[in-house]
Amino acid sequence: MPEPEKNEPGGPPGPIRQLDPRSLRGLAHPLRIRLLAALRHHGPATASQLADRLGESSGATSYHLRQLASHGFVEDAPERGKGRERWWQAVHQGTSWDPSLFEDEDPGTRGAVNVFLHEIATLHAQELNTWIGTMRDWPGEWARSADLSDFTLRLSARQLRELDEKVHAVINGFRDAEPDEDATQVRLHLHAFPQQSD
Repeated sequence: MPEPEKNEPGGPPGPIRQLDPRSLRGLAHPLRIRLLAALRHHGPATASQLADRLGESSGATSYHLRQLASHGFVEDAPERGKGRERWWQAVHQGTSWDPSLFEDEDPGTRGAVNVFLHEIATLHAQELNTWIGTMRDWPGEWARSADLSDFTLRLSARQLRELDEKVHAVINGFRDAEPDEDATQVRLHLHAFPQQSD
């Protein structure tokens, strides 16, 4: 599978990274996933800054940043560095993976899928809980505009794929929209999965 085109050094992260078994195993570690998420959401940072943000040691963040770099998820941000200070930046805006990796013959790959998905679910829950805990710090219009909804539909697997594709298209349409003056970073989570009927 061809590697997505890299971003320009110092520019915004490039396109979505498609995970294969090797890169998935390289990413599937709780701290690596958190480090990559922090760089994508907050921009370039040093290992020490990331350690402070995540409550980890700088030795651990340095090691796992190097591992992420070896798999092409992060790279140096040399224009930010001063002296021996090493800054890191995300290479891609996000990751995508083929659910067929669940059925990979290698149990290591299947285990990496489980680690990856559980950690993403944990991050989503943390972000949502942070919003709920801090929403009174935001102007009221943000609380009125935010959404915490769930829906139960009766769909086939084909219809669920179609729904996902349409929702993704709407969201991606806003990526290129000119932001209003009062725009801020907004997180959107989309969870769609089958559920046993009672």
